[in-house]
Amino acid sequence: MPAPRSGNALFGASAIHANDGGIEIPPNGKPATDRSLGRLNDAAGPFPPTGLLLLSVGSVQLGAAIAKGLFDELGPTGTVFLRIGFAALVLLALWRPSLKGYTRSDYLVAALFGLVLGAMNLTLYLALDRIPLGVAVTLEFVGPLGIAVAGSRRLLDLIWAVLAAAGILLLAPLNILGDANLDPVGVALALLAGLFWASYILLSARTGSAFPGGTGLVIALCVATVALVPVGISGGGSALLDPGLLLAGFAVAMLSSAIPYSFELEALRKLPARVFGVLMSLEPAVAALIGFVVLGERLGGRVVAAILLVTVAAAGASRFREKPG
Repeated sequence: MPAPRSGNALFGASAIHANDGGIEIPPNGKPATDRSLGRLNDAAGPFPPTGLLLLSVGSVQLGAAIAKGLFDELGPTGTVFLRIGFAALVLLALWRPSLKGYTRSDYLVAALFGLVLGAMNLTLYLALDRIPLGVAVTLEFVGPLGIAVAGSRRLLDLIWAVLAAAGILLLAPLNILGDANLDPVGVALALLAGLFWASYILLSARTGSAFPGGTGLVIALCVATVALVPVGISGGGSALLDPGLLLAGFAVAMLSSAIPYSFELEALRKLPARVFGVLMSLEPAVAALIGFVVLGERLGGRVVAAILLVTVAAAGASRFREKPG
């Protein structure tokens, strides 16, 4: 489940600019995440960086599983509205970014980033309403994986692309090599979410270069929240006023945003980006595991094989990616 968080560093484009040595601290002194999420970082200090990353991955997928459990009351659109809205409020309160002093072009980039962020999460949640969590996350990974190998002429990158394509083919509801019994609309929505995720990665790099710290992300989250108001209210209705559901929506936002973002920032201080990327590539497998434990989603051998193929492709593309010249 994509963020808003740093979790795309495995593909070299992130709100936290990763390199093989660690991270680039924004030029405004101390990064906003250090100032605002310092307590989480301090609490994470005793944990090894690999453990922090696994906790981050688990947090994101647990948030997605809890979100899926809210669909009966809020629907996927009402749930994603709460998830993005609460994330915007929390990060706005924590980071208190300055919104003045930027060009019109900068604001337009951040606004476009927000629309893509909202569309990415909306299409994923709509997919989750139709297909298992592990399958949706696996299909969505095609977006960032495509960026990782796009334009490469290396044979090794072609191998990762073929592995990923084989995994997607196994999941495609086309009766090729049998039937995976997956909703075709759900599959299409998850692939569309992957396309938006790829756009999110590219726009996050542009937004990060235009705004210091988390300012661009906060603007994007606010834009996404406003854009989701019509579908969120129509889908959630009066249930959006239920205190229990509001609390659950807040928990989803924290599990999917603030907590993993903080853990990943701390881990990136201690891990090379390649190792970071390989561990982040476990998301499809972790999503399948949490889907089974929390939601009782049982996956057949063919689907498990597809998830493993995409996971291996993502890990390989990250671990052996070509260094920028």
